[in-house]
Amino acid sequence: MAHNPLVVVETADFSVTYILALEDDADTVEDIDAIIRAPGGKSWTVSLMTPRKIVEVMDRRSTTGENAGGLYVHIPDLMVVREGGLDAMTRALVDLFGEYGMETDVLPSFYDEEAVEGEDD
Repeated sequence: MAHNPLVVVETADFSVTYILALEDDADTVEDIDAIIRAPGGKSWTVSLMTPRKIVEVMDRRSTTGENAGGLYVHIPDLMVVREGGLDAMTRALVDLFGEYGMETDVLPSFYDEEAVEGEDD
């Protein structure tokens, strides 16, 4: 069976499309990118990582020389989650939008015209 890299999770207020790497397990993944889509076309990007994964990235960059030899990590849409797995990450996103509302710019946002066109179908 082929691995589907896109996993869509529907919540009451938005959908999340997680982009899994080939080696990722949806129950334990600790580093993943996603697109969040709300009705009406507002969308956001997010990179979700656990603290353990951030340390791993920084340690790897200390050997590659990136980011001043691993001195820092800069990810504009980063959201740090205590535990891995899509369920925990989705709960964190639901809480984030519950706290800040669906009009927030707490994550980088964009207007998804295709999502609006698809609403009428």
